Amino acid sequence: MKLTQSLRPRGEMEQNQLDRETFSCSICLDLLKDPVTIPCGHSYCMKCIKNFWDEEDHKGIHSCPQCRETFTPRPVLKKNTMLAALVEQLKKTGLQAAPADLCYAGPEDVACDFCSGRKLKAIKSCLVCLTSFCEKHLQPHYDVAPLKKHKLVEPSKNLQENICSRHDEVMKMFCRTDQKCICYLCSVDEHKGHDTVSAAAERTERQRELEVRRENIQQRIQDREKDVKLLQQELEAIKHSADKTVEDSEKIFTQLIRLIQKRSSDVKQQIRSQQETEGSRVKELQEKLEQEITELKRKDAELKQLSDTEDHNQFLHNYPSLSALSESTHSSSIKIRPLSYFEDVTAAVSELRDQLQDILRDAWTNISLRLTEVDVSLSEPEPKSRAGFLRYSCEITLDPNTANSYLLLSEGNRKVTMMKQPQSYSSHPDRFTDWWQVLSRESLTGRCYWEVEWRGTGVFVVVAYKNISRAGGGNECLFGANDKSWALNCSQGGYQFRHNNIWTSISGPDSSRVGVYLDHRAGILSFYSVSETMTLLHRVQTTFTQPLHAGVWVYYWSIGGSAEFCKPK
Repeated sequence: MKLTQSLRPRGEMEQNQLDRETFSCSICLDLLKDPVTIPCGHSYCMKCIKNFWDEEDHKGIHSCPQCRETFTPRPVLKKNTMLAALVEQLKKTGLQAAPADLCYAGPEDVACDFCSGRKLKAIKSCLVCLTSFCEKHLQPHYDVAPLKKHKLVEPSKNLQENICSRHDEVMKMFCRTDQKCICYLCSVDEHKGHDTVSAAAERTERQRELEVRRENIQQRIQDREKDVKLLQQELEAIKHSADKTVEDSEKIFTQLIRLIQKRSSDVKQQIRSQQETEGSRVKELQEKLEQEITELKRKDAELKQLSDTEDHNQFLHNYPSLSALSESTHSSSIKIRPLSYFEDVTAAVSELRDQLQDILRDAWTNISLRLTEVDVSLSEPEPKSRAGFLRYSCEITLDPNTANSYLLLSEGNRKVTMMKQPQSYSSHPDRFTDWWQVLSRESLTGRCYWEVEWRGTGVFVVVAYKNISRAGGGNECLFGANDKSWALNCSQGGYQFRHNNIWTSISGPDSSRVGVYLDHRAGILSFYSVSETMTLLHRVQTTFTQPLHAGVWVYYWSIGGSAEFCKPK
């Protein structure tokens, strides 16, 4: 019992309870706030009765929540100043807050079973008495010797669950055979011959098991907390590395941009300088020609004047004095070249652009590969079910520029069919010229999964690097015959795997559908037979140094044979 309880006189406690009940609002169950007294004599908080009557407005009649007396019309509320003063005085005495033992039970609380009238909160429940007690009514369990042996627990609303519904006795036994609590009469009745023990003994056994489980859980919690801490450190390290790499990359690209801008400025300056030099030369020649034209016009004027002289003697006298026409120091016919003054420079800059594009494309492939190789401490196992694989499914489309001329693409470039006659493809450096092969548009990195449905005599389901050779009939172009491609041979006779021209025989269930799983970073390539279930046919563990492309090789003698990359479902 609390010290304050033991020192508080009972009469004072009862008086405190009386005062609080007298000056409490029966709606909010708290001390009155702005008290008003309605015509029947009951008092309420002004806000509480106002809200209560607001809900009754639609009825047209207003009533007292306690005595149910009705009022028409709705009474006008005025503050009861005397009652308000009394409540304020009560607050000043420090009695407005009920002590712990006088806290009344609300809807969610366990109420004292011994309280009459308005019940107080229970502070303990007795598993022997099957009753809940407030602090005052619990006191005998601390004072009376027989009651001291009773088992007290936190207040519970479920005490009746401890009573046997058949015999109305406390269930102190446990039947291990039926795994349920029973009373002592059950143990000699319908549970006779069963493995029964006291509930306390079973609790002790289960408690030991519980403690072991808790220890395991706590150990797992500690382990997971360590993992979370490690992952947090990993996140911080990833962020730091990413931030620094972004900063460094921006600096490098800024330097590249400035370098290109500098070269652009240099080219522009040289063009303008050459333009000025050539322009000056042309202008100088132009000025000399214009001077020569002026001189020739003057000579022509003199000759015209002499020619117009009517006096023969005068004409003959002046004719010898005419100066001889000087030879032209310039070509009599200046030939202008076709307009190609600086076009060679444009061609050279265009060639530089193309070279830079090639370099940037190759460099970007390398950068992308490095990005996919960024590794953290997390690793995911290879999926165990088709649903798990489909999480990584990707849609594959075939590149017409790579297809051999005897292969027909259809279904949005997802299906390839072997034809008897060549197709009218345009010439392209990426095309396989001699082998009946085709590669995908998409480059594959990270985790990918796709499925190929095949028909006919047989096909090879393939992954390969983009830089595999295309022209000619050598092994450097043939899927599986070099170190740049991995090929699963699927035929009516079974399966074989080929890489770097090394064949591996494979056993597995026949299926017209093959699933391919790629974990580029982990270097895992797996082929599965797909039917009602998935069966692993072959797994490769290696290191991929470039992005991969999916592909197929259709048997050339299998006219009408096909392979289709299925849409993910």
